[in-house]
Amino acid sequence: MHDKLHFAPLEDNKPIKILDIATGTGIWAIEMGDQYPLAEIIGTDLSPTQSTWVPPNVKFEVDDCEEPWTFPQPFDYVHIRYMVAAIRDWPKLVGQAYQHTKPGGWAEFQDFDARYYSEDGSMVEGSVVDSWVKTWVQATVDGGKDVHPGSQLEGWMQNAGFQNIRTEKFRVPIGPWPKDKHLKTIGAWNLVQLEDGMEAINMRLYTQTLGWKPEEVQVLIAKIRQELSNPRIHMIYDFYVVYGQKPFDRKVEVDPDEI
Repeated sequence: MHDKLHFAPLEDNKPIKILDIATGTGIWAIEMGDQYPLAEIIGTDLSPTQSTWVPPNVKFEVDDCEEPWTFPQPFDYVHIRYMVAAIRDWPKLVGQAYQHTKPGGWAEFQDFDARYYSEDGSMVEGSVVDSWVKTWVQATVDGGKDVHPGSQLEGWMQNAGFQNIRTEKFRVPIGPWPKDKHLKTIGAWNLVQLEDGMEAINMRLYTQTLGWKPEEVQVLIAKIRQELSNPRIHMIYDFYVVYGQKPFDRKVEVDPDEI
């Protein structure tokens, strides 16, 4: 996304309030705190894994975004990303984001669909990765989690009441196979983070839900890593950035392209 921290239009000369749901390590909130020194930024997550060295306008809280939100004041901007396979009720989550956004404020969701494919036919049906993704998707869906939120975000935001909705769709490569330098870098880093997270993604699901032995899962992970690293297989998935504005009380609308 060419180093953009956000797509929704924000004013950098006003003391705005920003909420970062599922902040993870907190790196996004920290960088936003540096970029918007007048903003007040709150990052929430189930785990307190964030750094204690943060800008003075950033703070972190332990919270579960699937429980009722209890923030006393609404926010100018609500940011939620990378929640695939983590949420049971997406319309509820988007609705809470709407409720806790100020009139005229913005909410932005960034997420993907867990469908790996190739545009040149290099990823074939029945391959190790194809079979793994289908098994992982089915087991996750059976557990009540949505694995394809990206393409549904726009509809959920419309149903919640957001206006001036914009959708950006990106094809994200897995591995450094693209010829384009920018996409090659993205693909390389994407492969690193995917390979590093293989055990976290699979071990509990396969052993506790599907009944595999840990050593069987390790063999599968080795095969998946080998195929993901094959430069002749040009895997991609679709990543979506969707942002929208909560209507003003007096139905004053702003075109985000004019801000």
